[in-house]
Amino acid sequence: MAHAHAHNHGHAHEHGDSDCHGLHDRHGHHHAPKDYGTAFILAIVLNTGFVIIEATFGFLYGSMALVADAGHNLSDVLALLLAWGASVAAKRAPTERFTYGYKSSTILAALANALLLAVAIGAILFETIHRMFEPSEPQGVVMMAVAGVGIAINAGTAMLFMRGQEDLNIRGAYLHMAADALVSVGVVVAGLAIVLTGLAWIDPLVSIAIVAMIAWGTWGLAKDSILLSLLAVPARLDVAEVRAHLARMDGVEDVHDLHIWPMSTTETALTAHLVMPGKPASDAFLKSVSDTLEARFGIGHSTIQVESDPCEHGCDDAAEAAVAAH
Repeated sequence: MAHAHAHNHGHAHEHGDSDCHGLHDRHGHHHAPKDYGTAFILAIVLNTGFVIIEATFGFLYGSMALVADAGHNLSDVLALLLAWGASVAAKRAPTERFTYGYKSSTILAALANALLLAVAIGAILFETIHRMFEPSEPQGVVMMAVAGVGIAINAGTAMLFMRGQEDLNIRGAYLHMAADALVSVGVVVAGLAIVLTGLAWIDPLVSIAIVAMIAWGTWGLAKDSILLSLLAVPARLDVAEVRAHLARMDGVEDVHDLHIWPMSTTETALTAHLVMPGKPASDAFLKSVSDTLEARFGIGHSTIQVESDPCEHGCDDAAEAAVAAH
């Protein structure tokens, strides 16, 4: 039996011993987290400033809608800080205790962001219901002016994260900003309708529609982040397809103990046993396996164990099953 470990990280190390164990580590950065430091700084500064402006105008003009939205935006600033911290932690080098580094912190941040969005939805919905039973006279013009600034800030910061949708952590930050932009659009529409008609109930009605749109995006983020936190195979991968790919490699007769799991919101790991009774694994073969897994499936961390005895795994079980069948 030979054990081969192929990690796509760039350089190669080879070790050999009397038991013919080969270790191949290739460290590349094709799937390393992208740097969104500047985007996070801009988003946090702009949104913190807008929270102060929105809360101030809300209190000055007696608009609880603006005050509530300021509270929602404050939760988004906290979410941005959380996502930024996770993206920085993901780049830290592995340690003896955390041998994969802190890559999985991005999964935790995505899950936390989904929870924060759920809390924000609850807060908006609570305020909406409260205002339906205790209507106030909203200042339509003030609502439109302040929300218009919010649209510019939130849409602009959302654009900073638009190109990172494959990363759940960045997607969480994007959804927060996009949701805020939608809220601001709704406030502008509600403010205009109130100015034109004088109907105060338009405001809570628009708020309910906005909550429904935010909830739709939050559900997808929450579902994906929960699955990743449970080490489920990333949705973009088909396990059967990966297994078939390995089985087609030259000399491979069987594939078993195949495991695929997310190391972070952008990086994926794989372990598998390949049964190769007639052809011992070579360095070139192992490199080919890791290269094709990286190129075709985006799996950058692969550990392959090669077995020469086809009966080393499963023969006894197969024999017992055959006896039981008769």
